[in-house]
Amino acid sequence: MSNHSHHGHDHHHAHGHAGAANSRAVGTAALLTGGFMVAEIIGGLVSGSLALLADAGHMLTDFAALSLAWLAFRMARRPADGKRTYGFDRLSVLAAFTNGAALFLVAGWIMVEAVRRIFEPHAVTGGIMLTVAAAGLLVNILAFWILSRADRDNLNLRAALLHVMGDLLGSVAAIIAALVIMATGWTPIDPILSVLVALLILRSAWSVIRQSAHILLEGSPGGFDPAEISSDLKSAVPALTEVRHLHAWSISEERPMVTLEAVLRPGSDHERTRQAIKARLSEKFGFGHTTVELQHEGQDTELPDGCTAPI
Repeated sequence: MSNHSHHGHDHHHAHGHAGAANSRAVGTAALLTGGFMVAEIIGGLVSGSLALLADAGHMLTDFAALSLAWLAFRMARRPADGKRTYGFDRLSVLAAFTNGAALFLVAGWIMVEAVRRIFEPHAVTGGIMLTVAAAGLLVNILAFWILSRADRDNLNLRAALLHVMGDLLGSVAAIIAALVIMATGWTPIDPILSVLVALLILRSAWSVIRQSAHILLEGSPGGFDPAEISSDLKSAVPALTEVRHLHAWSISEERPMVTLEAVLRPGSDHERTRQAIKARLSEKFGFGHTTVELQHEGQDTELPDGCTAPI
């Protein structure tokens, strides 16, 4: 887990700035991908290449994925309201999950089509295929460069980057297939390389689905160890004798949250202890939002005077 703290305005300012940069990068990549996808579909149909059509199919989901990612970044900048007190940050995690699922469908289609092509070979025009694939590679490299300069820690952006990377590999596979067909006339190389690309796509998609599902299911942030946090707090905050009901989850990868019940020694300064706990969790473990409930030793209910309200 990151050892950085987020505080109020600074956090939202930095968050907003990164969101705007991510949104711009993803929007530009979407336009590039969408524009070239049309050329690739035409090239695939004219040349009869599955590798090109597979790459175009992948580019179609890329375009949808990048557009969805762009929309999620735009929505995430909206302020929280009475119905959505945490704001729209989760939308980008949901977009990442949807994108991962879409990649599974694309990979499945490529594999089914490839098996069909291996048993019923199609004529492929290597020259057209090579030209379109080479142009596709340049477009993908440009899109990848634009995205890789944005915030790589963001799950939604990483999902978009994986889409473009899968595309880039698809273009490389199509170029290799075109060269082999032009040199030897052996057309099965086209579906064989398509299957390899599909397998690489599946591997990336699984990683994005796993991480986004973990956040959507309120899983604890990476590296979260309740025993370690509990013992660290007890040694850092002298008034603290026990930490109970320690729960952590994330709104998005950049927004981990934690709640806990702290048992204090009699006579401890409630407010000072609460602030010390919050500061320690922020500085050492990167939790910007902490809810601390206080109790005295031997007491089963919370302290009076509204001390349970988070600050």
